Amino acid sequence: MLPATIEEYFRPLSLKEAAALASQYEEGEAIFLAGGQSAMQAIKTRILRPKCIIDLQNLDELRQFDIGKRELELGALVRYVDVAQEPQIPPAILALKDACAHVGDRQVRNRGTIGGSLCWNYIASCVPAVFLTLNGQVLLQSESNRRTIDAGDFFIGPLETIRKDEEILTKITLSNKKNTGSAYQKWGLVKDALPVIGVVASITVDRKGICIDTKIGLAGLPAGCQLAPHSSELIGWNGNEMEQLEAVLEKIATDTEVHSDLSASEEY
Repeated sequence: MLPATIEEYFRPLSLKEAAALASQYEEGEAIFLAGGQSAMQAIKTRILRPKCIIDLQNLDELRQFDIGKRELELGALVRYVDVAQEPQIPPAILALKDACAHVGDRQVRNRGTIGGSLCWNYIASCVPAVFLTLNGQVLLQSESNRRTIDAGDFFIGPLETIRKDEEILTKITLSNKKNTGSAYQKWGLVKDALPVIGVVASITVDRKGICIDTKIGLAGLPAGCQLAPHSSELIGWNGNEMEQLEAVLEKIATDTEVHSDLSASEEY
């Protein structure tokens, strides 16, 4: 399909200019364009029908990539490939690198952005599930306001977030927790496919190697990105008692809403 009529296109040179442009439109009339890997497909199929596109490509301030001792700060326009190829990502945030290395196909990874993925919040997206599990934060800015939102409050449901139309997601922050490791893996029918299911794990241990904090996140299921129930029951696990791990994973599988589709049955 061809997109509905787009009346205006802007490519602002500053964040202030972009926010001012957005403030001139009513809800749903203007969209911010980051990498465009999801938004342009939605415009072509008329899922989105904006009157105005505000292209953020000239805003280099949204490409910051800072790895600190305590946290990782990413601008909204940091691409998947930038994270996937970064050798210094700390263990606590490795799940993000895993996810970015397997998002979509090579073309999508070279153009798609972290901020765009979070704002679109597609049901089978890898990055939102990682962001939620690692308990990140986003900075939202409009012409008159700025606010910091925790991951648990940012997502409402598939394709829905707390971000207002006039707000620009400018920064993503993830904590670099000590003695913490994380990983992400997705299962698809073929390489570079959307996940039948994606699983994120983040584990923090004490000096004796005992789990003191555990989170498991899921992607690709009906509710979109979500934290798995029962993952806190792994607190106290020493990493050797596989029966305890298997029992918790069985509970998660039993109590999580899943569905049957062309990719797999509910039982699978």
